[in-house]
Amino acid sequence: MTDLWEIAGWALACSVPVVAAGAIAIRLARSWSLAVSMVALVLIPTIATFTGVLGASGFMITETFQQIAVVLAIVSTVTIPTAVMLARYQARRTVWERQIRDSERAAEQSRRRLVAFVSHDLRTPLAGIRAVSEAIADGVVTDDDVRSHAKHIEQESIRLAEMVDDLFEMSKINAGAAAPIHELVALDEVVDDVLAAHRIPARRAGVALHAELPDRAVHVLGSDRALVRVLSNLVANATAHTPEGGSVTLTVGSEGPQAWVRVDDTGVGIDEDDLPRVFDVAYRGSNGRVPRPDSTLPNGSGLGLAIAAGLVQAHGGSVTAQNLTTGARFEVRLPLPC
Repeated sequence: MTDLWEIAGWALACSVPVVAAGAIAIRLARSWSLAVSMVALVLIPTIATFTGVLGASGFMITETFQQIAVVLAIVSTVTIPTAVMLARYQARRTVWERQIRDSERAAEQSRRRLVAFVSHDLRTPLAGIRAVSEAIADGVVTDDDVRSHAKHIEQESIRLAEMVDDLFEMSKINAGAAAPIHELVALDEVVDDVLAAHRIPARRAGVALHAELPDRAVHVLGSDRALVRVLSNLVANATAHTPEGGSVTLTVGSEGPQAWVRVDDTGVGIDEDDLPRVFDVAYRGSNGRVPRPDSTLPNGSGLGLAIAAGLVQAHGGSVTAQNLTTGARFEVRLPLPC
């Protein structure tokens, strides 16, 4: 019995310092990677077992000790690579989980901003429609004014419909369902459609629309409807921030593996602090729209730039904003077909 206690004492005396030193090393070495930490966690008990057996054998290299040493070496050979692989898997999973949490947190914040933004902007046209409708129903409005008030209701209804369309498009983008149709699209035809749609509103706002197209058509893969929506939103934004007598110019070109479309205006420009956030959902910069005497001109939902950025991203491209000497430039870049 005395020999057994003596063996246990030597085993503890030799193994405990190894375990304590390993624990201190792991606690102090916070810069270690997860893989190195896992290897250390495998080696510490293995070495502690080895030293404990060595102490229990009286530091004599007996046949039993040799057998145990061989077993420990084999166990280490198997467990250390396994620990490294598990550590790498755990590290990747940790990164993925962090990215998912960050993405979910950003999506929730974006959703809350969007809800607050929409609830505010929907209230204005709804209040106008309600007020005019009540006035007509109460007989306060004369027969001569009914037509003009009905026109006001029509304009506000159109504005509400456009906001609902924008919300639907934004929801598809946020859900990742805005993947474009992969068909060959000529950018000059897209520009022609955009000019046709915006020529009359721009003329009423006193803004001239121009286009500069290359001699050879530039084609990209995507959806012509989505690209028309992108450039329409950019042109509408440029027109809204360009004073009467100014101009908006669309230019198409290509460079290397990319095609580009630029929308340049001679408007009020963008505050430098606003440039990094102009494509954020529900973000409004400090530069307001140019006042228009014609109240029937479209005001937009405020989601146009965010929708444009989402659709361009779905096409594998990018959109940027920068200030020019006079006005601003929005540039859309799309990959050319291989």
